[in-house]
Amino acid sequence: MSKHRGQPSRASERTSEWRYLLGTPLETFTAFCAEHDLPAYRARQVYEWVFRKGAEGFEAMTNLAKPLRTLLAEHWTIYASTIAQRQESTDGTIKLLLQWADGATSECVLIPDEKRRTACISSQVGCPVGCTFCASGIGGLQRQLAPSEIVEQAMRVRQLCDDAHPLSNVVLMGLGEPLANYGSVLAAVRIVNAEAGLNIGARKITISTVGLPSQIRRLAREGLQVNLAISLHAPNDALRKQLIPWAKNVSIEDLVAAGRDFFDTTGREVTLEYILLAGVNDQLDHAHQLTKICRRMRCNVNLIRYNPVADLGYQRPESFAAHTFAEELRSRGVNVHVRKSRGLDIDAACGQLRRKSADVSTKGVSIPRIAR
Repeated sequence: MSKHRGQPSRASERTSEWRYLLGTPLETFTAFCAEHDLPAYRARQVYEWVFRKGAEGFEAMTNLAKPLRTLLAEHWTIYASTIAQRQESTDGTIKLLLQWADGATSECVLIPDEKRRTACISSQVGCPVGCTFCASGIGGLQRQLAPSEIVEQAMRVRQLCDDAHPLSNVVLMGLGEPLANYGSVLAAVRIVNAEAGLNIGARKITISTVGLPSQIRRLAREGLQVNLAISLHAPNDALRKQLIPWAKNVSIEDLVAAGRDFFDTTGREVTLEYILLAGVNDQLDHAHQLTKICRRMRCNVNLIRYNPVADLGYQRPESFAAHTFAEELRSRGVNVHVRKSRGLDIDAACGQLRRKSADVSTKGVSIPRIAR
């Protein structure tokens, strides 16, 4: 992918009249052009420069007259972040820490896998969920991300790709609970999916959630063929509430019902995400309980061996244990996949790089004793 780098717009210099182009649908930008007596094709030209040619500033748009470029720069900004840190793994995984004008930071990751290139992006600054095994929620939720900030993460990851292996998939599995920032996430997803935007097919976009049943039902009726992943991580309510305190008011039965509704409405199978924690949720009895859940809904299971976070006390299971767990599920008819571990030599797990950069500590964070 060619990249045309004009002078990037700086969010810190913007006025209240400025708008963020990456979070704006083409139709809205076309209306702006009409207000300034510009033909509709000018809007398409600008979006072609930004979303196809990779322009970071209006000065790079050489087929636009200078007065028009000046007008656009007076009202719009394209990129609002700076890349505060970059880490690259020996397996090709690249993690970026983006810093916004207010000092807040977000993580996004390029995950290469044969011909596929996936952007894993965040939906919030911090996270309100507080999973006891995850670095994302240490320090809690700082603020919501705007649609433009969510799209910008995907664009930053796309810059890391090349013409031979372009960005192919987008997953909202980074920091935050996507369905707790519903409006911004859906607006961003529509731009990622739009032909005039990143043009990523809906079936190559995945929204992950710890489980908000009402929002899952709402998502099912949006008319989008996106994938839904539910972060289950435990096969019974008692253990799940210990691992995910935010889930105390949402039972697994509630999630099963919402998952059924999602499939009935969209025809799309739900993925159950299940992080394997050594000695906590990876025993054969847990596999048997998980099988019973899977038999009650159309789903597949994605097993993830834990990527350890310092000071949180959880351990990564051996590959043999993960294989045994997966085979037990398969023997009972469950469609299961063991996710390939990525970025183990860098801070690839959610929230690790942000935590290290901000010097967020676990001091004062209560880690509950897990019933085994």
